[in-house]
Amino acid sequence: MLTLNHFLILSAGLFAIGLYGVLTRRNVLGILMSIELMFNAANINLVAFDRFLPRETLRGLHLHGQVFTLFVIAIVAAEAVVGLALILSIYRNLRSVFVEKMNILKW
Repeated sequence: MLTLNHFLILSAGLFAIGLYGVLTRRNVLGILMSIELMFNAANINLVAFDRFLPRETLRGLHLHGQVFTLFVIAIVAAEAVVGLALILSIYRNLRSVFVEKMNILKW
């Protein structure tokens, strides 16, 4: 039987892996993927809390966590599009996607 603690441990592990990726990656695409992993960890928390926390709902449906998760997925998709557009623009100017080579003040 899976409990709320199992989902919280899974989410904490995914968030820690994403944070490690953000702090150690040199490639901007890797950093962007790590941020996506952190957002997915938050989504797991939203759905798990919605499932396991008792409350009175309309017709017994627990949908608030799923609705917030869909909203976060839409925001993350928009963030990915804008991030990839910025990465493409930076690559066209610098011919590199490594964080060390990017210094906005030198443009």
